[in-house]
Amino acid sequence: MKTTKSYIRKFVFLSSLIGVTSCADFLDESDKSNFTLDNYFTKPEHATSAVNSIYQSLQPIMSSGFGGGPWMMTEFATGLADTELGQAQNSLLIMNLDNSSDNGYGQTYWTSFYLGIANANVAIAEIPDVPMDETAKNKLLGEARFLRAYYYFNLVQIFGNIPLITDPIDLTSEDLYPEQAAPAAVYDQIVADLQEAEKSGLPWRDASGRVSMGAVKSLLSSVYLTMAGYPLQKGNEYYGLAASKAKEVIDSNTFSLFDTYYSLHNPAMKNLGENIFMTQYVAYVLPSSWQVSIIPYNRGISNYSEETGGIFAQEAFVKSYESGDKRAAEKEFYYTSYTLRDDRTKSLELGDYYLFKHFDETAQTNTRSSSLNWPILRFAEVLLIHAEASNEANGPNADAYASVNKIRERAALAPLSGLSQQELREAIWREKFHELSYENKTWFDMVRIRKGFNVTTRQFEDYVGHKFVYGPTVSDRELLFPIPTAEVRNNPKLVQNPGY
Repeated sequence: MKTTKSYIRKFVFLSSLIGVTSCADFLDESDKSNFTLDNYFTKPEHATSAVNSIYQSLQPIMSSGFGGGPWMMTEFATGLADTELGQAQNSLLIMNLDNSSDNGYGQTYWTSFYLGIANANVAIAEIPDVPMDETAKNKLLGEARFLRAYYYFNLVQIFGNIPLITDPIDLTSEDLYPEQAAPAAVYDQIVADLQEAEKSGLPWRDASGRVSMGAVKSLLSSVYLTMAGYPLQKGNEYYGLAASKAKEVIDSNTFSLFDTYYSLHNPAMKNLGENIFMTQYVAYVLPSSWQVSIIPYNRGISNYSEETGGIFAQEAFVKSYESGDKRAAEKEFYYTSYTLRDDRTKSLELGDYYLFKHFDETAQTNTRSSSLNWPILRFAEVLLIHAEASNEANGPNADAYASVNKIRERAALAPLSGLSQQELREAIWREKFHELSYENKTWFDMVRIRKGFNVTTRQFEDYVGHKFVYGPTVSDRELLFPIPTAEVRNNPKLVQNPGY
């Protein structure tokens, strides 16, 4: 498998160097800067370095430019996103439901996340034997298990039947070309990893951006919610588990909603407030690159030389927000005008709804280098998981109302009350779609509940047969993305998903 080969290149690159240098018999001394699994993992710094390498697989997904960006894959699959970037064929194929296994976005997800899993497997296998403080060791192992769980959680939802590898791989391993595992087995491993991470002694919050106990329990609540729905359909027991785990995060009193939506895209607030876990960026060192994708195509509003118009909101979706919803107001979640680069006293009407919730104003108007992090888990999602799961497990109840109404209160909307279970269910779904829009959440929810959101009627309808506002109709095959062509070609044991 290609990802396995990438892992091998990363960890046993020494073998190729030895093959070259051994021919030169004048080299009598070994290079002590070379590392293999046999001579690495001898001190605490090695353990930390190994875990740091697992985090790196979060970043390639967010890479953006004139070719679009892999993170847009699940956004265009909802039918709620639009683009001005005609050359981003990967985006257009998904948007028009003409996707194929040659799509580079899917390849990036597969390659990046399996590399992260490979690095996690090495860390989990080797760190227990490193001579170091046991408390620090357990925390590092907790981080590694969380990240492995996160990568598998994404892969199993996106691709379905996927290889499940939990041990380090080398050229002699039986799993060099692994078979696919059933989703249930992958979910069992995800839960096991997160339950082990719960025992690791991690702090509830880590303002440096490392994995925290809040992140572990938040992700576990999301996993249980997904297991309760499609495709596993484990039902009430797992809705109860999801509600209970989300309640632990709420009751920790560690996280709280920001007072204003501006804080969501203020780099000074990253890893703080409602931000539980994020992909990390640092201006001038490792800046985020999606800023060029959320601005209109070549309109001269940004100091970035690249203005790609890669992704923006469907107008009908923005208009599906309730009247008076603060999130739909100008420069809250979306923007329709902005000042000009050449004269900041003048504004340009843009004609569409662009994504302000991810907009770094300092980078856009001045530095052209952004420190803004990408949100993976935030407290608003935990509240909505708690509300939905609690309503599913127990029917309308005070806890469910309390959680969803915190979201509505910040949006300047009236609290919900007196609804039937079905009415509250759909009200919570609408809040999830509106609150977590364009954060790589909505498509996963659509597949989990098997429902699409009709932006005209504001009602939910069957996912298969759901018609996007601009024309295409969802079929069974859109329940999964195709396994990348290169992976099927390189591993004869992989079976392509139906319809691709």
